Amino acid sequence: MKAYRLTGPDNGLQLLDTKVVQPTANEVLIQVEACGLCHSDCHVIDGSGASWVKQIPITLGHEVAGTVIGLGEGVSEVQKGDRVAVALVPPACAIGLDYDGGYAKYACAPVSTLVPIPEKVSFEHAAVATDAIVTAYHAVVAEGGVGASTTVAIVGLGGLGAIGLRVAVLQGATVYGFDVDNSKLEAAKKNGAKDCFSSLEMANGINFDVIVDFVGITQTVVDGLSAVRRGGRLVLVGLGAKELTLPTFAIVFNQVVIKGSLGGTKDELATVLNLIADGKIEPVLEEIPFDEVNKGLHRLKEGQVTGRLFTRPRHA
Repeated sequence: MKAYRLTGPDNGLQLLDTKVVQPTANEVLIQVEACGLCHSDCHVIDGSGASWVKQIPITLGHEVAGTVIGLGEGVSEVQKGDRVAVALVPPACAIGLDYDGGYAKYACAPVSTLVPIPEKVSFEHAAVATDAIVTAYHAVVAEGGVGASTTVAIVGLGGLGAIGLRVAVLQGATVYGFDVDNSKLEAAKKNGAKDCFSSLEMANGINFDVIVDFVGITQTVVDGLSAVRRGGRLVLVGLGAKELTLPTFAIVFNQVVIKGSLGGTKDELATVLNLIADGKIEPVLEEIPFDEVNKGLHRLKEGQVTGRLFTRPRHA
């Protein structure tokens, strides 16, 4: 089968022929129906996220949904034909990072990582839910503690941020959206934002309890520290810069809590799949041909994507 393999630090992502691996004990073989493209893969490929990968060579692709077609020894939790999404359970067990992933027609995964896909949820929606949607949900709900009494700023309205904004609205919060791209602001308002601005400075006078930063550069974090209330919380999700320079006084004197947020849990994946099934979250998706995965990742790296990209490896 064809698979996008990372074979070394300077080789880029290569479409190569590789064998179909059979499932071992407590694993299943999945026919990959959809695999989401993630900006994290750009970091892995350019070396800035090299430490996230636990083996080389490896097939990348960690947003995986498909059909169970093979059972390893001892597997009774699922049956052949079941529709499943593969939960990311870092740091111990993440498909496409710890072991071969979904940029291929077939992939093996531990049965303990599988979450059933509700009938009303498509494979492509389930695939992006495994990382993009559950990451946004976890940042807003678990790390941000956003609820009905919260005033929250969502900074960065790209693929993750737009979902994070919708999640905050569903929590009953008073939500404001921020992005330097004004074309994203109207969609955020339609998704329930009270108002939207191109920068936090423009929201002068609004007292934010929580700021969730899906950009992650010095400017957005510094602006967030100036906008969050005393004793408030700043949740950092974006990886826009490898290092940040922050004002110590603004953190200490205002007693701001800064939290990093990564991924989510298996239970949270089941929750967001149900939200999608109920029509409460509707991710913006774009399908790309399997032979154009590298082009899609380049677009992600250059910030040329609205919503989330996915591909269908089984059609390769």
